[in-house]
Amino acid sequence: MDLLGVFFHGATLAFERDDLGREIMGIAVPGALALMADPLASLVDTAFIGRIGPVEIAAVGVSIVVFNQVTRIAVFPLVSVTTSFVAEEDATSSDRNKDEISGENEHNVSEMDELITHEENNATSSKSSFETDSSEINTEHKRKKIPSVSTALLLGGVLGLVETLLLVSCAKPILDFMGVKAYGVSGAAVAHVISQYFIAAILVCRLRLQVELLPPNLKHLPIGRFLKNGSLLLARVIAATCCVTLSASMAARLGPTQMAAFQICLQIWLASSLLADGLAFAGQAILASAFARKDHSKAKATASRLLQLGLILGLLLGLLLGVGLHTGSRLFTEDQGVLHHIYVAIPFVALTQPINALAFVFDGVNYGASDFAYAAYSLILVAIVSIAFIVTLANYSGFIGIWIALSIYMCLRMFAGLWRIGTARGPWAFLRS
Repeated sequence: MDLLGVFFHGATLAFERDDLGREIMGIAVPGALALMADPLASLVDTAFIGRIGPVEIAAVGVSIVVFNQVTRIAVFPLVSVTTSFVAEEDATSSDRNKDEISGENEHNVSEMDELITHEENNATSSKSSFETDSSEINTEHKRKKIPSVSTALLLGGVLGLVETLLLVSCAKPILDFMGVKAYGVSGAAVAHVISQYFIAAILVCRLRLQVELLPPNLKHLPIGRFLKNGSLLLARVIAATCCVTLSASMAARLGPTQMAAFQICLQIWLASSLLADGLAFAGQAILASAFARKDHSKAKATASRLLQLGLILGLLLGLLLGVGLHTGSRLFTEDQGVLHHIYVAIPFVALTQPINALAFVFDGVNYGASDFAYAAYSLILVAIVSIAFIVTLANYSGFIGIWIALSIYMCLRMFAGLWRIGTARGPWAFLRS
């Protein structure tokens, strides 16, 4: 089956509220809201700080870029592999539970047929049915045992400590390399740190109600599998964030006005794209479950639906940002120099939204198929080419050159994801049949 066949498979059902549509939205909507919490908080910070001046916006922009670089390197690989592994383990464990319940029911029925009379059988069947229903209800409320959750929390704690040490020890050298001098904006940073701890505490308490956080034995933790696939995604994340960080570095070297405009546009660009990332996470979870069950028909239907929704979402976001940014940019600053550069970047921010949405969805689709090796190596090649464009175009065309280079980067990233499914290779080889 060719790429068009996958893309337009069930296209008339894109907005259908069937089981697949509800399953996707049930994960995508809360996932997108969670992913957008941080960028929206940063946008609020930028809006308030923008009233102070462009230098302060530039300072916050550089700080966010450095923080996001370290955070993505430490956290994103873990989040990505955890999503796939938890979905796979949950799917296989649900299948095992169904088989066990089915076997127990068959055994109970055979015993009743042999040992009790017809009248007693009717009464006992009602009682047995009631007990079985009660047992299933209790099972639903029982906390699940998923080793990948415990492993992710353990590795997340370790990575958090490493991230803290990296930020403490490397922040100054990184800022010096980017050509940034000392700025004095600390209130937003303190508020951001407090909010992160508060959110983390809420999430852990909520997770504790659903899943057993402490494993019965450390041998049950799939640490080796996490490290193997996590290292591949670590290389991918470093390659991806290097492109964005290098772009911010080139903008910072142009001056505080250009950096302030770049910071505002970049935050809006990334925040809107994270809506598509919610679709990607939904697709990753559903596809990981489908591949674990070897349900290729559902995998194909899910991939098709996600690509269709991603394209539609990207077009809507592009239209919204193209119209709204002209007036909405004044919420962040009144500086005419900054506004001028924002207006220059608006076409790139708006027109790349469909490309961004498809790129993120392709990422989620390939992660769901556990195609981590291809995802890593392909993006490393994309980053090498993109870095050459960023350096060259920034030197020759300045601010607009940076945005042209970022647009090229996202086009290459989308093409890398499209190529894997379009050629029906790797885990998608079944599409040829």
